[in-house]
Amino acid sequence: MAIIAERPKSLRDISFTYCPGCTHGIAHRLIAEAVDELGLRNSMAGVAPVGCSVFAYKFFDFDMAEAAHGRAPAVATGMKRARPDMNIFTYQGDGDLAAIGTAEIVHAANRGEHISVFFVNNAIYGMTGGQMAPTTLPGMKTTTSPYGRDADDIGYPIRVSELLNTLEAPYYIERVTLLSVPEIIKAKKAVLKALTYNKEGKGFTFIEFVSTCPTNWGVDPVDALKWAKDNMVPYFKPGLFRDKGEQK
Repeated sequence: MAIIAERPKSLRDISFTYCPGCTHGIAHRLIAEAVDELGLRNSMAGVAPVGCSVFAYKFFDFDMAEAAHGRAPAVATGMKRARPDMNIFTYQGDGDLAAIGTAEIVHAANRGEHISVFFVNNAIYGMTGGQMAPTTLPGMKTTTSPYGRDADDIGYPIRVSELLNTLEAPYYIERVTLLSVPEIIKAKKAVLKALTYNKEGKGFTFIEFVSTCPTNWGVDPVDALKWAKDNMVPYFKPGLFRDKGEQK
């Protein structure tokens, strides 16, 4: 007999607008489950990005704000400083966070803002048609790199977790994947830890999800999982980069 998991209270009873095989829905559910389990629903507020998850404010059933492209950390900073009693997170893709939003994320992390950031890395711009992103892999074909990303000309993909780990202030940084059930279970633990530290007022926490984009990669959902494991995971290696809570 099939087991149907109950919908988290922090997710509205509406259909996602994501493409088949997209892992945004999994990330949403993990965050919603953690919010429910930690009893944060009435004190939680999130900031939605510009990108495929622009409608995150429709899906989460708690307070949400919409930020201009790349500016979610700045908006979250303002929200947290105006309402220190609230728990604040941002939800961002790689184009939003690692391109137009590079300065925002670096400086929010460097200040140790008391927010959580959930970063979805699928190595491409999704909503706008599959252009090359800061995380696009060397040789990877996109609509703006039809012959493959030339690292000698364009530069190499940015490893955001490693970049932020060079800063002193962040409290917790971890990269996880959403490519298999065991990895999703591990990702859930990371989300719970990030939001637990958020609840405790520890400081800046950052979770990177290695994810898929079957539509713009031009593969089916199953092949997208394999492609990500074979190509993304070796470059964006999952792991714990910083946990000040475990250092004590």
